[in-house]
Amino acid sequence: MSQKKSNKSKTDDLVVDAVEVQPQTKFNIESYIAHNQKTLSYIVGGLTVIAGLYFGYKYLYLAPKEKEAVTAMYKAEDLFAQDSFAVALENANPEIEGFLSIIDNYSGTKAANTAKYYAGICYLNLGNYEEAINYLNKYSAPDEVTDIMKTGALGDAYADQGDKDKALDLYNKAAKKADNELTTPYYLNKAALLSYVMGKNEDAIKIFEEIFTKYPDTAEAKEAEKYLARLKQ
Repeated sequence: MSQKKSNKSKTDDLVVDAVEVQPQTKFNIESYIAHNQKTLSYIVGGLTVIAGLYFGYKYLYLAPKEKEAVTAMYKAEDLFAQDSFAVALENANPEIEGFLSIIDNYSGTKAANTAKYYAGICYLNLGNYEEAINYLNKYSAPDEVTDIMKTGALGDAYADQGDKDKALDLYNKAAKKADNELTTPYYLNKAALLSYVMGKNEDAIKIFEEIFTKYPDTAEAKEAEKYLARLKQ
């Protein structure tokens, strides 16, 4: 009995201690807020200022800049469509802003980002593969399709530069990024043809067979059939 009473006494003491501690904890938090109210006000005020600056930058500066960039770029895009890559790249004509100028003058806009892709393709067609790779790597693809196009274009640049292993890897990556009848057989075909050129006939046969079997209604399937007949002789 005495042991039970002793245990009960200890339990009561713990309950009392717990009850006494709770107000103390509350007091400490309130005390901290009271003593640091000025500092906390500065922090809240600072966050408000940052939010205001971000809003101002995005809607008062960047949005109008975006419209200007889109307007400026349409002439360069028109020249690009006509295969006038050198003129589209640099503003040789005072009335036209080239892609390089748009990248510099409208930094941070979506149009400037798109201009990096255009610049990469221009350099690729002009035979400047180092700059093509440079600008394509700077381009941030906003969706799956443009990411595939970027990867495939990098493959073209490395292939033309002579780095066939790197190009082959990029073609395979571009083909695997999505499964459709447009980009998948297109880049598989590039991978197969490059494998054939590199003397990797078994790899080429495997890829051509994949194209012929999975994408029979495509132009690449017809080409694959011809190469398979040649490689299996």
